[in-house]
Amino acid sequence: MHIHILGICGTFMGGIAVLAKAAGHKVTGCDANVYPPMSTQLEAQGVELIEGFGPSQTALNPDIYVIGNVVSRGNPLMEEILNRGLPYISGPQWLAENVLQGKWVLAVAGTHGKTTTSSMLAWILEYAGLAPGFLIGGVPENFSVSARLPQVPVQDKNSVSPFFVIEADEYDTAFFDKRSKFVHYRPRTAVLNNLEFDHADIFEDLSAIEKQFHHLVRTVPQQGLVVANGKETSLQRVLDKGCWTPVDKFGTDDDWQATNAQGDGSFDVIYKGQMQGHVAWGLLGEHNRMNALASIAAARHAGVAVDVSIAALTEFKNVKRRMEVRGESRGVVVYDDFAHHPTAIETTIAGLRAKVGAARILAVLEPRSNTMKLGVMKNALPASLAQADLVFCYQANLGWDAGAALASIAHKTQVHDDLAQLIQAIKQAVVAGDHVLIMSNGGFGGIHQKLLDALKQDALTEA
Repeated sequence: MHIHILGICGTFMGGIAVLAKAAGHKVTGCDANVYPPMSTQLEAQGVELIEGFGPSQTALNPDIYVIGNVVSRGNPLMEEILNRGLPYISGPQWLAENVLQGKWVLAVAGTHGKTTTSSMLAWILEYAGLAPGFLIGGVPENFSVSARLPQVPVQDKNSVSPFFVIEADEYDTAFFDKRSKFVHYRPRTAVLNNLEFDHADIFEDLSAIEKQFHHLVRTVPQQGLVVANGKETSLQRVLDKGCWTPVDKFGTDDDWQATNAQGDGSFDVIYKGQMQGHVAWGLLGEHNRMNALASIAAARHAGVAVDVSIAALTEFKNVKRRMEVRGESRGVVVYDDFAHHPTAIETTIAGLRAKVGAARILAVLEPRSNTMKLGVMKNALPASLAQADLVFCYQANLGWDAGAALASIAHKTQVHDDLAQLIQAIKQAVVAGDHVLIMSNGGFGGIHQKLLDALKQDALTEA
């Protein structure tokens, strides 16, 4: 089958392209901005990429068009597809019908931590020899790819693994299907990691998101398992709407707990009051301990013993752009992190604080997500940045005044709308021993390397 993917350079749609190609389909695709790294990865897979959404692409005559949710009415290629009555389908529905059908799907949902927890879970299953397939919205360093089909497991060389781990996004499916993506996946194991208000561009309030999460819960079979964060009252409301599936909770005294957390990131795992083992790893922060508990509980449902999961997590290398060290120059360490929601910003800084102690943290933030651009979360930003010593905010193309929003921490904050000036300001502020934490859900204009290069040029101010 020949499929042509509209919006192919997004992480999710790019992952679908990789899976479709591996399954033997002919894959082509287009996007408004065809550029590395996704373009390079796809071209290496033999996927032909086209810049833009020209109507002439219908001359490719694919069997079906797979539509990403970046595509809206008015898109010239989409209008041509509609006018000519050509076959089309959303990315999540194509995935469900062509890859997930008949699989034991382990879906990880939540406002935060989906990518990290999905990566942990896929790695645990891989470590246990179960050879899962996966589609993750990032690149787990244990795999170096964001998507793959199920492989042949160690335990049974005569069959392909039934397991598939997927990052289950609550964002809408497509312009013609406003349900959350995750309702298409029909998981046997569903992780509900947390639930806060986000995606203000498509959801009116938290209750609207809770309704979508309940739609997901309604699809989990009686013989499945829901793994839920026991600290989240929002998730309890979701479950109270109706749940026909056993529930394991984490973060509570009754089920899965993380205790005895150490400064190096290690902690003990407790289940129903019984010691299960000790996770010794380099990840920091309560959010990562919660992610670990969720992945251990989900893997246990798939048949992985808890001690095996703990051993796997000891070798977990995290995900690119999750507190990833991008480099060090003259005693200054520069990190890259995907955090863009106030809760994620706060927990990320807290994790780094636990690692560096009294050393200075310079938080560099680009409020870039749709929700952040709308200004819905702006009042929560000052508190989320409390543990940073200095704050630098990039407000180019922002629809609200970042300086005014951050007025309560103005004594330690600078706001810039020019990237070069921002980099220069950071360079003038840093001293040897500082940790620069750059947070954005985009490329941030390549600021990481540009800052590292700038730091190499001249001597820094002495501490």
